[in-house]
Amino acid sequence: MPNKIVSLSDAAALVHSGDTVTTSGFVGAGVPDALLKALGDRFAEEGEPRDLTLLFAAGQGDGKGRGLDRLSAPGQVRRIVGGHWGLIPQLGARALKGEIEGWNFPQGVISHLYRDIAAGKPGTITHVGLETFVDPRNGGGRISAAAQDELIELMTIGGVERLFYHAMPIHVALLRGSTADERGNITMEREALILDNLAQAMAAHNSGGVVIVQVSDVAAGGSLCPRDVVIPAALVDAVVVAPPELHPQTYATQYNRHFTGRYKAPADTGAPLPLTDRKVIARRAAFELPVGGVVNLGIGMPEGVAAVAAEEGLLSHVTLTAEPGVIGGQPASGLDFGAAVNTDAIIAQNQQFDFYDGGGLGLACLGMAEVDRDGSVNVSRFGPKLAGAGGFINISQNARHLVFTGTFTTGGLSVEPGDGQLRILSEGRGRKFAATVEQVTFSGPRARRLRQPVLYVTERCVFRLEPEGLRLIEVAPGIDIERDVLALMGFKPLVDEVGTMDPRIFTDAPMGLRDDLLTLGLDRRIVWDASKEILFVNLARLTVRRQSDIDAIRDRIAAVVSPLGRRVDVVVNYDQTRIEQAMEHDWAALVDDLEQTFYARVSRYSTSAFLRRRIGHTLERRRLATIHDSEAAAEAALHGGKGG
Repeated sequence: MPNKIVSLSDAAALVHSGDTVTTSGFVGAGVPDALLKALGDRFAEEGEPRDLTLLFAAGQGDGKGRGLDRLSAPGQVRRIVGGHWGLIPQLGARALKGEIEGWNFPQGVISHLYRDIAAGKPGTITHVGLETFVDPRNGGGRISAAAQDELIELMTIGGVERLFYHAMPIHVALLRGSTADERGNITMEREALILDNLAQAMAAHNSGGVVIVQVSDVAAGGSLCPRDVVIPAALVDAVVVAPPELHPQTYATQYNRHFTGRYKAPADTGAPLPLTDRKVIARRAAFELPVGGVVNLGIGMPEGVAAVAAEEGLLSHVTLTAEPGVIGGQPASGLDFGAAVNTDAIIAQNQQFDFYDGGGLGLACLGMAEVDRDGSVNVSRFGPKLAGAGGFINISQNARHLVFTGTFTTGGLSVEPGDGQLRILSEGRGRKFAATVEQVTFSGPRARRLRQPVLYVTERCVFRLEPEGLRLIEVAPGIDIERDVLALMGFKPLVDEVGTMDPRIFTDAPMGLRDDLLTLGLDRRIVWDASKEILFVNLARLTVRRQSDIDAIRDRIAAVVSPLGRRVDVVVNYDQTRIEQAMEHDWAALVDDLEQTFYARVSRYSTSAFLRRRIGHTLERRRLATIHDSEAAAEAALHGGKGG
């Protein structure tokens, strides 16, 4: 086999004017910066290649000229279909002006599109993007009027609406690995992420294009372990060896062996976050962490939730993930975002989005820049600023429980948390809660219709999305509702009984959240919600070992329901509930008694398929019982008169 190692200039010469080029990378991880620089340098010297089309899933840049902004010279790029634009401001500005035909697709859709192009399919069919700005009825993801073509179609399949994203041939794939042998086999042992390198290489190869890979080292042909090879030589046309300054592991870190997943970092959570508005918001969001569940944390404000989880000793009780493919451990922040330490696994980005799109996330914690009266959120576009959606649409549409985080106002906001309360020193000039948002990145009406649980957490208050609209449910100690909340909103939310945010959130000491989430008392597990007219019985993570456990549960339910003087509708959470085998008969007898004495309609759920089968088997001996897979599904069944 020929030696595929070539110079940077020879690699750049393989890209022709008019080509469609796809590139790897997530923020600063896995970006083929040497190849991008060589391509930009060639254009500066020769005026070629020009009129390129760029196709990329995640944002690739640092906002200061690295990454894809190396190709921002006028004339070099004619068209872009990208997932996240915020880190390539030069290309973004040109797209907003109409100098480049630009589209913003969901990151996960582009990630899946690579696979579909590789497989020779006409495109990607998905629900992701419906009722957002990507929906053809709302602009089809176009960034300006210069983007004329219809790249997305609305379809109905089996009576259900779906979006069809058109495939396109890929002429060049600019990718990155760690080591190449002389034949062109590529490993990624020093990279923080795998990303979509294999799918992109297949897509380009099967389109009749070329695959060019940037690496840091070269080995003898045939010397690499086959199990370590991510991109096989059969798909690779050329390899370049990049200088270290153009091959950092991320844009913040030249190399951290703990990011590779091959080494574990010492168990040191580091210094806790200072008590600022960012930490206050992260702390309140952390109260929603599903112990034993899978979580996605977005970039920016939500990154603080990982630090709070570490400080509170919760990292081992939740599985944190990030969309480029890290599972478990602690995600990094800033320009390291996407990487993580002490991971359980690092998988391909397209596989991560398979998991996300299918509803695998128990909780997603994301940022918010604008929120409207319907609960819709904008994070993608603000006047002359183009951020792009990134993976936000995939994640927000499909998470079982959703928490948006951000300050209540912006631009000059200064607050002082401490001693269990919050003081506002100076108010922000910009309002985030407006009558309408500039662009719908998350559709509140769709979430309300599908009964997706959604919270909006700020430093001073918390809102919940309900079928009737946005409801104010909590305010911080020291905050005046009228002056500090309602007067600063572009609409009036639903307001009746408003609770108080936990004072521990505003105290500069650990909150003891681990004990709260792992050892809830029955008084907090069994609660009557007067607004919904539902008794919520939360048996999550509870172990029933003896008759006294059963008696205590019955006594608490009786104490809550008896004063109401009537039977009530009930939703029971069986997430990670353990009923000792010797107690299964007695548990079924308890349920019989409760249904005959206190329950009108009852609906049950567990996110664990194993527990749904186990609990269902226990109960079906005495009755026909359905165990749903989410709280929303359980409530929907209750409203539909189909108790489980």
